[in-house]
Amino acid sequence: MHIRGLTIAFIAAGLTAGAFAAPVVRDDQTPPAPAAPSGPPPLQVQNPSYVTIPMEITVNRPVADVWARIGKYCDIAEWFQIQTGCQITSGKDGEVGAVRTVGAEILVAKTAYSYAYTQPVREGRPYNLYHGNLEARAIDAGTTKLLYTLIYDVSLVPGDDAAKAADVERRRTAFTGALRNMKILAEGGTLPPRS
Repeated sequence: MHIRGLTIAFIAAGLTAGAFAAPVVRDDQTPPAPAAPSGPPPLQVQNPSYVTIPMEITVNRPVADVWARIGKYCDIAEWFQIQTGCQITSGKDGEVGAVRTVGAEILVAKTAYSYAYTQPVREGRPYNLYHGNLEARAIDAGTTKLLYTLIYDVSLVPGDDAAKAADVERRRTAFTGALRNMKILAEGGTLPPRS
């Protein structure tokens, strides 16, 4: 017995009664194995080891003044003393999605007195999840704490534990120097020549 509307619907969908039949297995064939449950693909780095490097410095100026002096996305060229400078190559300066020439870094988050960035995936290199976060936090009306935090997968640094620790300390030293430069600039001083 056919119900006319149902038959027409099956034909319109390109289906036949055979589309709903179980697969036929001959006696000399092994039935097909059930499909394995799908899950997420394996990690690119099997045993990541994420490190965070928190750093801070106190600045004797109000938070709004500090951020106005050192908090623009390309201010990194001044306080990190990058000789080639910094330009925005994509997106709008100061908005999430902006890309700066320094490390091709992408602005991924921001508040009134903070921003976070990441670096892009490079061809032929596993992604180390590198992110940086710069924040100015008011301590009181005339004092600000600058906080800079880095995170990345140190397991990708070649060598033994000593080499990995040295990489962390190299970054800590460089960014602690940048924080000192931010303090000098925000307090109205002049940076010493780059060493």
